Amino acid sequence: MTTATGTSTATTAGTTKTVLEVLGLHRTYGSVRAVDDVSFRLAEGGSLGIVGESGSGKTTTARIVVGLEHADEGRVLIQGRDRGDHARGKARRLARAREVQMVFQDPFLSLDPRTTVGAALRETLALHFPGADHARRITELLEQVGLGSREADALPRQLSGGQRQRVAIARALAVEPAVLVLDEAVAALDVSVQAQILNLLFDIREQTGIGYLFITHDLGVVRCVTDDVIVMRSGRIVESGPTQQVLADPQHPYTRLLLESVPRPGWDPRSIAAARRAL
Repeated sequence: MTTATGTSTATTAGTTKTVLEVLGLHRTYGSVRAVDDVSFRLAEGGSLGIVGESGSGKTTTARIVVGLEHADEGRVLIQGRDRGDHARGKARRLARAREVQMVFQDPFLSLDPRTTVGAALRETLALHFPGADHARRITELLEQVGLGSREADALPRQLSGGQRQRVAIARALAVEPAVLVLDEAVAALDVSVQAQILNLLFDIREQTGIGYLFITHDLGVVRCVTDDVIVMRSGRIVESGPTQQVLADPQHPYTRLLLESVPRPGWDPRSIAAARRAL
């Protein structure tokens, strides 16, 4: 369902069980309202995109969902559990960390350059699942993302950008999260590699039922990999609904502007700039 301007709820059609619910998030930095009354739901096994230009509030929203930042107001619930509740004890904190994992734009910065792929996965597994068969699980994770023993023995600098992103995805999947947040996760990759990673993510979602929250400025990515989308501008949701519906028949001028900003034959950047100033 596409909403009118100012409405701030997105739902995944055709499903009933909600894995992630965000209610009335607010976050300010001085006089800047980075996130202003943002609410949405993500269904189990669903894929929701948050799209907007730089400064729209999409990444701040994602960081609040993961727990890297705190909201001034609002709630984030995973499978009905409030992530704002104080987690007492190491076991509870680890359980909370497993609920939501994040894959960043630049995997090189999120991987320890001194640690091999296999050792990085082993460290994560040992922290969250002590006593388990880590060697077997590492092999399973690498196979799941299309890597093997050669990559397991490699350092991050010895891998391509696409391979490093596969490692980052494997490390996130290692803790069996309910939600995977992907913050511009393919933006730094070549187009052909982007397609490979997006296909991989599609297969993983089919296999595991994990919920995806895609943070991106790329409407092509949104079109390919999300069921639903919310459009953010200046911290607020201006439009939301099923992805194909929103992109085919955008109701808000800002959504139309984003679509018109995609380069194509006959594209006129001056008219786009004028439209942005007038909005």
